[in-house]
Amino acid sequence: MTAFVFKSVLVLLLFFIIFNLGRALYIMVKGDGSVPMSRYLGRRVALSALVILLLLVALALGWITPHPRPY
Repeated sequence: MTAFVFKSVLVLLLFFIIFNLGRALYIMVKGDGSVPMSRYLGRRVALSALVILLLLVALALGWITPHPRPY
């Protein structure tokens, strides 16, 4: 159950990362100056770091296991 919840949270975070990247692209193309593009890019970078940190914690706690080496 824990693995399912963890993987669901990761998928939601990844969708939110893609959404923020799309918002930054829209602002870049439109040239809208009311909201800086760096806000969305910064969120994307912070969430990506959070995903990596969560993966490392989950590996350390044994919630997820990596695939064995292919050789």
